[in-house]
Amino acid sequence: MEPVYATIIQLARLTWRVQGLQFHVTGVENVPASGGAVIAINHTSYFDFTFAGLPAYQQGLGRKVRFMAKREVFDHKVAGPIMRACRHIPVDRDNGAAAFDAAVVLLKAGELVGVYPEATISRSFEIKELKGGAARMAVAADVPIIPHRVGAQRIWTKDHPKKLFRPKVPIAVAVGEPIAPTLPASELTALLRARMQHLLEGAGGLRAAPGRGVLGAAPAGGRRAVIGGGSPTRRPGGCRRAARRAEQGGAAGAVE
Repeated sequence: MEPVYATIIQLARLTWRVQGLQFHVTGVENVPASGGAVIAINHTSYFDFTFAGLPAYQQGLGRKVRFMAKREVFDHKVAGPIMRACRHIPVDRDNGAAAFDAAVVLLKAGELVGVYPEATISRSFEIKELKGGAARMAVAADVPIIPHRVGAQRIWTKDHPKKLFRPKVPIAVAVGEPIAPTLPASELTALLRARMQHLLEGAGGLRAAPGRGVLGAAPAGGRRAVIGGGSPTRRPGGCRRAARRAEQGGAAGAVE
């Protein structure tokens, strides 16, 4: 039993119910029922982590995600004790080795560890170039990576005012198929990015309707073109070519 984590989950669910948030969660079956896994999440909002745990929660198996977060959060007099009680992992940007080692220990112990491979929020809501930490963790712990796509940017994203109590906002969470750690870390990172881009573009029956994306409309000036907005996109076909190369074992860690 984890009373603090369980209480936080119920408080969050109550808040969402009051707000009338509209959730669309797919791919729950891709979260392992047991054993460790790296939960790789795209980063478009300060609240991505609150929704990234939904698929594991909806499994009904009591599995919880241990998120990696910057140490400053753990130093906060209110948030810090809560983060430690939930067994999240503090990350010191000047010394990331300790956080990496702690994550690997949890993964080997059968835990789900949540990470943001992009490291920072994507202002365009595209998938940015990924850091290699998620892949290296998976390889070191010999566990799969589970790509997650979360669309929470309408609530609070970078350089835009927060709208925490904006009602009836659609929140889409999609979980991709597990990626086995059978490639070198650089190639695994390229494959992960391609899979995350595939989820972002609405694969598996979640394609965006004209003028409205399944992620929900982003704040003015920041909407992605592929989900009905006007933000610049990467070169057409680049991610599809990367996916094919990575599947064939030749991605070499670079995505066009």
